[in-house]
Amino acid sequence: MRRRKQNSSKGAPKWMVTFSDLMTLILVFFILLFSMSVVDSQKFQALAESFQDRAIFDNFPSLIPADHPSEEKEVKADPFEMEEDSFETLLDLEEEENEELDKLLQEVNEYLEEYELKEEISASRDERGVVLVLQEQTLFRSAQADVLEGARPFLDKVGTLLNEIPNIVKVEGHTDSRPISTTVYPSNWELSGARASSVIRHLIDENSLDPERFMAVGYGDTRPVAPNSTEENLRQNRRVVIVISDPEYDRKDMF
Repeated sequence: MRRRKQNSSKGAPKWMVTFSDLMTLILVFFILLFSMSVVDSQKFQALAESFQDRAIFDNFPSLIPADHPSEEKEVKADPFEMEEDSFETLLDLEEEENEELDKLLQEVNEYLEEYELKEEISASRDERGVVLVLQEQTLFRSAQADVLEGARPFLDKVGTLLNEIPNIVKVEGHTDSRPISTTVYPSNWELSGARASSVIRHLIDENSLDPERFMAVGYGDTRPVAPNSTEENLRQNRRVVIVISDPEYDRKDMF
């Protein structure tokens, strides 16, 4: 009895199914990569136009060149011209400030000459600004810090002039080297500081000036203008100095 031969399986081998699936997946993967890499021309054009209308850096042309260079918009302002304009503006401002200080100094000197106060009060100008030096006898009694009635007219004149300019004002109190010890002023530090504060208080109260413009400093006897060896020198060292600051000097001092 003959055995029947088993019929051989027809069609592709089984491993071909796995291989075809793998090739299909690889193809899909590359199609996906390609689709992600394609640039949307409309979106790119819109992005380019947005940069052309407003560059990242102000006052410079667009970072992305336009299709038609002749149609590019003109730059609104040249940055170098702007810097030059700012520099000229600063120079004009400094010149105006100098003129104001010169005018103030002139008016103070005219007042001192008119009322014959040149011996007790001096007015000058240095790099700090306009400097007014008032001797002790003009403002205070010995060892006291209350402004004398006779000093009020001059301080009122200074306050009127300060109302016309916005400059910072520094008031310094100075004493001679002779020690002081009272219940109110234990040392020259307290006395010099109190005198500077009294002058500022009068200027503010009588002329409605902004308190933030003022600084009070008491130096005691640490900054004499003459050796404390004679009565005349002692008198010179007892003083109050009003410095109407030059804004240019203040700007330099900031850096």
